[in-house]
Parts: sequence; structure tokens; C-alpha cells
Amino acid sequence: MPHIPASDALSHIRVLDLTRVRSGPTAVRQLADWGADVIKIEAPESIEADGALGASRHTSDFQNLHRNKRSITLNLKKPEAVKIFLRLVEKSDVVVENFRPDVKDRLGIDYNSLKKINPRIILASISGFGQDGPYAKRPGFDQIAQGMGGLMSVTGAPGQGPMRVGIPVADLTAGLFCAMGIQTALIEREKSGEGQWVKTSLLQAQIFMLDFQAARWLSEKNIAGQAGNNHPTSVPTGVFKTSDGSINLAVAGETIWKRFVESIDKSEWLEKEEFKGATERLKNRDYLNSLIEEITITRTSNDWVKILEKVGVPCGPINTIDKVFDDPQVKHLGIAQSIYTIPFGQTELVGQPFNLSRSPSSMKQRPPEKGEHNLDILSELGFKEDELANLIEQKII
Repeated sequence: MPHIPASDALSHIRVLDLTRVRSGPTAVRQLADWGADVIKIEAPESIEADGALGASRHTSDFQNLHRNKRSITLNLKKPEAVKIFLRLVEKSDVVVENFRPDVKDRLGIDYNSLKKINPRIILASISGFGQDGPYAKRPGFDQIAQGMGGLMSVTGAPGQGPMRVGIPVADLTAGLFCAMGIQTALIEREKSGEGQWVKTSLLQAQIFMLDFQAARWLSEKNIAGQAGNNHPTSVPTGVFKTSDGSINLAVAGETIWKRFVESIDKSEWLEKEEFKGATERLKNRDYLNSLIEEITITRTSNDWVKILEKVGVPCGPINTIDKVFDDPQVKHLGIAQSIYTIPFGQTELVGQPFNLSRSPSSMKQRPPEKGEHNLDILSELGFKEDELANLIEQKII
């Protein structure tokens, strides 16, 4: 099957995908969904059986990560397979990998080797802790990065102890930053005509995501702690019980504070010394929150959202995942997109979170079976049927 671009935006770009698990596939998905010809390179079934890395390709997770790609198998431990890979490099724009830092050197597919073959090639590498340095050889996992990167120390209720976030945020953000780095390098290549090596890690991504909490330490030497559902500095901002569940409130700034207290018939709070100004409300947060919850618990979540939205107070329901996709605004945005897959038939996967007015993204190709496009892709390199049969026999593909 030839490449069927998911978008016109990156349809002129070819990507060789050596990634596995989550951070790397997240990066490559960004390119595939915007039209790049992504060739997923996997070990042959005889070398690495499906599920060997902990997840079968016929799971919802794998299907969501690997749409819009083609797949070939190459046993890169064999020199003949590396030669085929390097022939693909000659005709490609980007190589993405998330091996341990030393693996690409052993295989002979490090950046210096690749650029000798194709000076325009961009190599993108994701690691746990960086390509060099004292932790370079440590295996990297999302939860380890969440802990080392400070996130677990500011997540959860005070006194509860460290708490991981409910999604693999270090993996996902490392993948997204990698994709951003690749796109930046592609834009720079238009000026220089040369590729370069894009490097990121789970640890770097996680620290960057600390954002204002990191800045509070670096500039003010303020070490943030756990605040639970409360915002660290904005009060009242957090979760409040209603008669049938809970809602989020974000009452930031004096204008919104005034709107809020008037909407709940508590204008007298504007004159209370302990609630005058953000500093006083922060000092008296627990007391204020308890008073607010005495009021919010008297109505349903839906009632409060209607009341508060009408006066411009930021608020919203707290949805389970099924309710997320049943929300009318989510349906309108169309982020759940239909696609045919082998394990689930016609189903939906999570689409891209941004839109381009002239070059929309789409779900064009179902996630491939392992080596499904061996014949197509290797024929593009000039291999004949008898040569392909020989490669299979030697367990090269």
C-alpha cells in the first residue's frame, strides 16, 4: 500500500520510526497525523514477538498511538538490515528513536553516521535523562521522571505523601516536545540546508512542565508543596461539593471575586477583613472554602454551572471519561474521530487537539500489522521478489 497522507501539511516529509512504548510513538504520531510518510520499523516476529515489550498491538492504547503509519520489519542486529535502513535514510527527512543512548552507536545509526549518508537528515532522540551525563545509562520510566522532576511532590492532598498524576505526563510531554523540536529543525533546514540532532528526555520535559512552580523556586526560593485540589495561590479556586457531585471553581482576581459573591448572595463577604484581597483569602482559604461549600452543596452541579456561567465566573463539572466524550462541546470539536481498526472494527480514536484551516488532520490509515508493508516499502527501494524471499529466510526482515 502506498502512503496515504492524513493531511497535506507534512505530506512531503518522510519519517523513519524506530520508537517503542509511549514517548517516541507520541512524537511520531504528531507527524503521522499531519501527513508525514511514517515508516514504523520493527523487529521481525521471529526476533521479537508481539507483546514482548508489555503491550499487544491489538490493544486500544497501541491503536491510538500508531495510526497513519506503514510498517516494515528489520532485524537491525544484522548488518544486512542496517544497510537497508541506511538506504531508507538516504530518502528520508527524519529518524526518531528512544533507545537507550548507547544503542544507536552500537548499531551504527548515530547522528554522525546518518549525516554522512544524508546531510539533511534530522535525528530525534528521546531518553530518560539525557544523551550524556551521570544518569544517561539509567532506564527511564514515566513515574520515575514524575518523581525526580518534582511533579509528585506538588500533586495530591497536603500530608498525603507523593502522588503520581493519572496519565503518563512525562512520556507524553517528552513526545510532544520532541515533535516540536523536529518541526523546528525542519523549518531551520529551509535556511541552512542541513539537518541536526534533536534531543530531549523525560526528565527535561517533566521539569519544564513544572512551569510556575519551578519559577517560584528558581526566582524566589519558594518550595511548593501539595495543595490538593486547591490552586497554590488563587483563592477560592478548587473543588466544591454539590448536591449531586462536585464542581470546579476558579475565582481569580477581584473582579471575578465580586461577581462570585454576588451570584451566591453573599455580597457581605466583600466587607469581611479576612476575605479582602488575595493575600487575606489565601491565609483564610480553609475557612472560606468551608463557607462556600455550605452553599454549593444546596444545589446540583448543573444548577451551579448555569448560575455562575451567566455572570462570568469560571466553573465546570468534573466529568468521568465517558461524560467527557458525551459533552456537547467535545462532540462539536470532533476530537473523537472514526477509523477502522483490525481489533475493534469501526471505532473511534483521539484526534489532534489543534486545527489547521487549509490542511486538516484525519485518520486515513489504520494502525498497521507488523511488517504489513514490507513488500511495498522495500519495492520502493528496488528490491525484487526473490530478494525479499531471501531476506525473510535469513530473518533479516
